[in-house]
Amino acid sequence: VGCDRSKNLVDICAEKHLQAFVCDALSVPIRSGSCDACISIAVIHHFSTAERRLATIRELARLLRPGGTALIYVWAMEQEYKNQKSKYLKEKNGSKNKEKEMNTGTAQRPLSDQGPDNSSQDSAWSDQLLNGLKDESCGAKPVGEFRLPVHTNRTSFHSQDLLVPWHLKGGTKKKEESVDTVLVPGGSKESQELSPVFHRYYHVFCEGELEATCRSLECVRVQKSYYDQGNWCVILEKL
Repeated sequence: VGCDRSKNLVDICAEKHLQAFVCDALSVPIRSGSCDACISIAVIHHFSTAERRLATIRELARLLRPGGTALIYVWAMEQEYKNQKSKYLKEKNGSKNKEKEMNTGTAQRPLSDQGPDNSSQDSAWSDQLLNGLKDESCGAKPVGEFRLPVHTNRTSFHSQDLLVPWHLKGGTKKKEESVDTVLVPGGSKESQELSPVFHRYYHVFCEGELEATCRSLECVRVQKSYYDQGNWCVILEKL
């Protein structure tokens, strides 16, 4: 059984005759102790405080029966680990869509510089996020009083808390939406049109951070902690 915050993604599952429902990772409507195993892939790094990230793992543990296991993946601050670049960094040079990827409004600059019509709203949202953020460091630049940086795709991270641009492919912008737009290069008329870019919040994890968060819960034990292609991963067992 799958769950996701996005109704559109859940609808895709339904079209493929898969069982899925919409919910919040902080409050999953499933009976406690009813799951043999749970997976959380690329979810927890979207929560903006250490308290909320811990609460998400606690909720995952609640679902497990005693002896049940959970697998957690989060994005790593270290995209180059033990002298090996992650697949994320390697794809910068190997991707066929390199030109498109590198021209989606990803320059690290203040959000207010990215759109003439929505700068104040983006700036306010960035400042609001920062009120609850604590930069756990590991060599990262402290956030301090600054706005959240906007990440440049396929590059190393310079801050643990940042916004990552997502380019909407083949979508239409609704009137009430406030998003940046970029000119996508290409030969076709469609590719020359302005396309919306959404900025999504991420907290990238330093080595040991995910494991330490999990170990702070008395109801689970860490079976394994490892690095996998730019992600920090743990396998938990419910006690």
